[in-house]
Amino acid sequence: MSKPLTVELLQKAASSFAKKQSKHAEPSLFGVTDGKAVGTYLEHKFQTHLQSRYTYGRGNSAKGIDFPELCVDIKVTSIRQPQSSCPFKSARQKIYGLGYALLVFVYEKHDEENTRTGRIDIHHAIFVRKERTADFQTTSCLRRLAENNANRDDILAFFQERLLPVDEVEAESLADEVLKNPPEVGYLTISNALQWRLQYGRVIEQAGKIGGILRLV
Repeated sequence: MSKPLTVELLQKAASSFAKKQSKHAEPSLFGVTDGKAVGTYLEHKFQTHLQSRYTYGRGNSAKGIDFPELCVDIKVTSIRQPQSSCPFKSARQKIYGLGYALLVFVYEKHDEENTRTGRIDIHHAIFVRKERTADFQTTSCLRRLAENNANRDDILAFFQERLLPVDEVEAESLADEVLKNPPEVGYLTISNALQWRLQYGRVIEQAGKIGGILRLV
């Protein structure tokens, strides 16, 4: 009988998968330069790795994330430009986090001409707990404002300066929440767009040094 997948088992599996994958030469990836195709290959291979060992509910586009029962989503990104997109739900995500944890694989792809194979070296496998998935500059500045006895008008002015995508009612509600409950510092860089654009440079730098950001590889 397969064991039920837990967050801890997912982290261990990601670590062993990343080490094993970095040694694997794959003929079907030779000459492939499309990052989306490489990411899809890695995600599917990791899911196959998990399914042979554990039982769990798979996510789908309706549920939005890869492991809805564990509240974790997988992100695969190239080390050349470590970033990806994710669905925009509300501006609150930039301040209080995405609402789920991230398992981030950061890879570099090489082609080996003599064997006509592609190899994906996973340089980093990082687990970001959901409380650390907000935007670094936004949360750092809001915490400083709260420490300096900011009032509601100060917070609203900050939202306006940052072009936070909120209407007036949502902005006022968020400002009140920030004053009562200043956010944890997040470590993503989140750009405003119809889909959030997540950048992982700071997560890579801080993994293993900050609580809530675990370096698995």
